[in-house]
Amino acid sequence: MAREYRTITQIAGPLVFVEKTEFVGYNELVELLLPNGERRRGQVLDSSKEVVVVQVFEGTAGVDRASGVKFLGETIKLGVSQDMLGRILSGSGDAIDGGPPIIPDQRRDITGAAINPYARDNPKDFIQTGISTIDTMNALVRGQKLPLFSGAGLPHNEVALQIARQSKVPDAVEAFAVVFAAMGITNEEARAFMNDFERTGALKRAVLFLNLADDPAVERLITPRMALTAAEYLAYEKDMHVLVILTDMTNYAEALRQIGAAREEVPGRRGYPGYMYTDLSTLYERAGRIKGKRGSITQIPIAAIPDDDWTHPIADLSAYITEGQIAISRELHRKGIYPPVDPLPSLSRLMGPGIDVKKTREDHKQVSDQLYAAYAEGKDARGLVAIVGKEALGERDRRFLEFADRFEQEFIRQGREEDRTVVESLEIAWKLLAGLDDAWLTKIDRKTLERFHPKYRQAQKAAA
Repeated sequence: MAREYRTITQIAGPLVFVEKTEFVGYNELVELLLPNGERRRGQVLDSSKEVVVVQVFEGTAGVDRASGVKFLGETIKLGVSQDMLGRILSGSGDAIDGGPPIIPDQRRDITGAAINPYARDNPKDFIQTGISTIDTMNALVRGQKLPLFSGAGLPHNEVALQIARQSKVPDAVEAFAVVFAAMGITNEEARAFMNDFERTGALKRAVLFLNLADDPAVERLITPRMALTAAEYLAYEKDMHVLVILTDMTNYAEALRQIGAAREEVPGRRGYPGYMYTDLSTLYERAGRIKGKRGSITQIPIAAIPDDDWTHPIADLSAYITEGQIAISRELHRKGIYPPVDPLPSLSRLMGPGIDVKKTREDHKQVSDQLYAAYAEGKDARGLVAIVGKEALGERDRRFLEFADRFEQEFIRQGREEDRTVVESLEIAWKLLAGLDDAWLTKIDRKTLERFHPKYRQAQKAAA
């Protein structure tokens, strides 16, 4: 039985410093008994020869040197069960939807582990999100980790909800599930998330973990680990394809910086801990496919980057660990275009294996390359207009300028409830490319052009 100690020497922010009286392990659970009889939970953050540092999940208000401390000899565990689907949980894994407690099949350590590289299977199956700019030009692949970079005030949460509602693996036998973890959100945002999942019926195949802005910062550090633990159970024990959406990683990193400051650690770039790269990798590297397992974990971490600065440590380190990025554009948002996903700075490094002829359509890669090239040339033409005026442009520049405008209005823009198949997105792309001369479509070979270009298809129908 755990003994109670009254050897607290210092309290700093969410941390309690306890004079060491017995051997304790890193991440060991702690129970604090306050003088008023209240009990709080904590976790061992550091242990030296003389002092144990405990981070308190519910905050240290009311904790004093007379408070008792018990070391429980175990780490934080999450009770997991398939009954979690359709439930809304707090950031620490407690049910907050008014439903009955979840009876667990297992209790799993939330720390988890990165997948052994030898055991990893290659991500190669296309996931359809229903959003044209992602599916056609930056395709998401089962087992991939693809962050979404945004900025303050941009609708990244709306995009995340749309992806959560619409994502599916076409023709897959296995069930598809979404694990949605929100960190440091307001009560208004939490209500919006819950209402959206309930209204659209997406909650039936989802598990929500919600850490609110007024919850302790320490809880923010365990919320994504709770979510990933639930995802690992559903993927590798129940053979499900699981999409994990983590929003907002900026709030997570801020909590990491706050705890580091309370521990008086030597700060790294912009005050963030020097170990933030390692810490983020312990989350991101839990995505993937395992050889011999039918299930998989695909991950979309979302970061609202301060000042839209992609050199910020959160974006910089995330880009090193993950396999590309989806960019939310402030310029497109100002134009009233939703979803404001800018394809030019976006990238999916694993797109190639996921879009072969058996998974989407044989023209997918060439159409994607041509859309990139044509949109980039159209945006260059906009720059010329600012200098010489539209009247001074040649025929080619005017046509590409028109293409860029139509591309944004007809291809990028779609409704918040609009779920396009990848074939529908490709057909819209061909309709736009048909406005350019065939000789300018240099990314598409002649055989593909004659098979899919609307002009040639109409001629074939007429001949038939």
